[in-house]
Amino acid sequence: MKKLLLVILACLPFIVVAQSNPYKIYDVKNGKVITAQDLVKDLKNVDVVFFGEEHNDSVGHMVESYLFKQLFASYPKVALSMEMFHTDVQLIVDEYLAGNISEKNFTKEARAWNNYKDYKPLIEFAKEKGLGVTGANAATRYSNLVTKSGLNGLESLSKTSKAFLPPLPIDTATGKYYDKFMETMGGHNMGGMKIYQTQNLWDATMAWSIARYIKKHKGSKILQLNGRFHSDEHLGTFAKLEKMMPKLDLRNISCFYANDFNNPDWEKYKKLGDYIIVTDPAVKRTY
Repeated sequence: MKKLLLVILACLPFIVVAQSNPYKIYDVKNGKVITAQDLVKDLKNVDVVFFGEEHNDSVGHMVESYLFKQLFASYPKVALSMEMFHTDVQLIVDEYLAGNISEKNFTKEARAWNNYKDYKPLIEFAKEKGLGVTGANAATRYSNLVTKSGLNGLESLSKTSKAFLPPLPIDTATGKYYDKFMETMGGHNMGGMKIYQTQNLWDATMAWSIARYIKKHKGSKILQLNGRFHSDEHLGTFAKLEKMMPKLDLRNISCFYANDFNNPDWEKYKKLGDYIIVTDPAVKRTY
């Protein structure tokens, strides 16, 4: 039955009034449940939309794809920015979008995630419509360097390597984001905060990647996909982009499976984002 539901969802448009709909959207500012169409209309003047996902949320991935297509239909100058690809494979991403290389070469050489099938509909839509896709995150080798040596370790890289990273030095966020990260990690010391510094590298690189794209493509609307910790509560990548480009209009969506899906506690969730999307835990996860 669950498999049948997934097939139906993949083939049919999202009809948000249907009782069997596997997600619900809450508009925090106006304190009400809205439709996906309402959400698209609300985003008319927004420059960057952060979609904070749980990476194994199959319904969340469907909503991302639907939202991207509807944003394009309403605001054709839309582009995609993704945590799932790194800045050093941008050339490969561009080659695939241009039809110059095969999907096999693309997924292998761009180091696509194991669950690439969840993001493939977005990439293929961008390819079909000639839309930009930014590989926004820092490569794993740089993350490992920071985890080992701290953010200062990036200073040892060559000028060529640094071209894939935001300007150094990178600030380490303090306050609420730090406290939240520590709580998530169980309050451990985390090796002299180097793991937390790695988190800040990811945030800074993604924010810088978005800012760089917008500067080159003025008037674009960006849909940024990332794990929701990076943008929940307007922290992480969201906060860094806001600091880099304070004139941008930003919104964040926090999307996740909710055990109280049938009767969500919106009051509990509303601190997470401008829009909350809860998805049905009865639908099988992607992994």
